[in-house]
Amino acid sequence: MAIDLTALRSHFPSLDSGLAFFDGPGGTQTPRPVADAIAATLTGPLSNRGGVSPSERNAERAVTDFRAAYADLLNTPAQGIVHGRSATQLTYDFSRHLARTWQPGDEIVLSRLDHDANVRPWIQAAERAGATVRWIEIDPGTTELDLDSYERALSSRTRLVAVTAASNVLGTKPPVRRIADRAHEEGALVYVDGVHYAAHALVDVPALGADLFVCSPYKFLGPHCGVLAGSPEFLETLRPDKLLPSSDAVPERFEFGTLPYEVLAGASAAVDFLAALDPGAGTSRRERLAHSLDSLHAHEQVLRTRMEDGLRALGDAVTLHSKAAERTGTVLMTLEGRDAREAQAHLAARGVVAPAGSFYAYEPFTALKLEDPALRAGLAPYNTADDVDRLLDGLADFL
Repeated sequence: MAIDLTALRSHFPSLDSGLAFFDGPGGTQTPRPVADAIAATLTGPLSNRGGVSPSERNAERAVTDFRAAYADLLNTPAQGIVHGRSATQLTYDFSRHLARTWQPGDEIVLSRLDHDANVRPWIQAAERAGATVRWIEIDPGTTELDLDSYERALSSRTRLVAVTAASNVLGTKPPVRRIADRAHEEGALVYVDGVHYAAHALVDVPALGADLFVCSPYKFLGPHCGVLAGSPEFLETLRPDKLLPSSDAVPERFEFGTLPYEVLAGASAAVDFLAALDPGAGTSRRERLAHSLDSLHAHEQVLRTRMEDGLRALGDAVTLHSKAAERTGTVLMTLEGRDAREAQAHLAARGVVAPAGSFYAYEPFTALKLEDPALRAGLAPYNTADDVDRLLDGLADFL
């Protein structure tokens, strides 16, 4: 298994700038086939969905293809794929849908590892319902979730467990299936933030044990939008507020207003692009995705090792906070006595894009007492060994 990096990189016009991008966790660069799909859909012919004119059928096809693509990517039925403006918007929407039945005395369990988009919506929904929030803590020595604290947080009153499949700052990948199984034993629902995870692994929503799973295509080469996956049977049990004339069918009942057909087309093209990275002999798109993402994982592991070894070679001036045994190719670091924003600017002047901040990870930064801002370097499919060396050389020069 191998990805042809030269061929891969040729599809990204932004790489012609000569920049080395390590800001993938905040959003990847866009390949031309994705942009072409967006432009082709926009320039149509295009109308609102229907089956009469070619322009109506083009819109309908964009929706159908989108659901089919994300059904293959996430291993869920197409009727369980919901489009949203962002993962944050979807989580806010579904926090309101789910909290309709919560009452005082009910409890929810959240994780200190999570991006605030999988924390604040649930806290605010719990406050309105009078429900209590419990926490899964982080082990500061390993930056993994403390599952003993999870056991203490769970009870027969737990209505929901919300947890990330991978931390957007530390890269930590918790044992989501183990967490989900225990939640289900207590009769609780499981909501999984897969925004960072889906950019680095083949997602299998049923295997994870997630009742609802959310991700963002712009983290894996697509346009800016969000996708939520769940079983159609479960989605049928939820009754959102909606316009009277709009469809009450699942999943349309959760999608408010006219869909952005061009964005859906771009998001579908991103899945096809991923499936073509190293498709192997697969006949189905799911099989091609599995082979390609295995190769991508191997590629990122090599680069992550090179990056972490190089950072450790810089000595005590660099502290690496990404320590979990299972983690993505994302590294969070602080620089002894130095401002990470100054490091970001120094790297940018050398054509290396690595952002500084806390990246909406309020809970991890607070729980681990991390210095804000910290510097984050995250790998994406188009990164090379030369990119990594440029990052290391730039940091060495800064220090």
